[in-house]
Amino acid sequence: QAQLVESGGGLVQAGGSLTLSCAVSGIIFSGNDMGWYRQVPGKQRELVATITSRSVTTYADSVKGRFRISRSNTKRTVYLEMSALKPEDTAVYYCNRLVSLLNWGQGTQVTVSS
Repeated sequence: QAQLVESGGGLVQAGGSLTLSCAVSGIIFSGNDMGWYRQVPGKQRELVATITSRSVTTYADSVKGRFRISRSNTKRTVYLEMSALKPEDTAVYYCNRLVSLLNWGQGTQVTVSS
């Protein structure tokens, strides 16, 4: 059964950095396009960064230039390096594939204080 396990969140001051990790199991990881999503209570989940199986990346305008998505097929892990964090980046962050979403993991909370 597919499983997504996010980690690396925490409390950080505005301007700081964090790196999130998402360990993926139960699927052929290398062949899947993956994404990082975030959700604030009361709002829809937002796709913030994507990476294809060939490591082509895209970013939401709100994070472009500040976030970097990457992957390690050997470790079956997707990463999200976040820098120049802003209070509006506060959310629970999730990873998932872009097509045929898997059951969501527990996510990892990122809180940015002003």
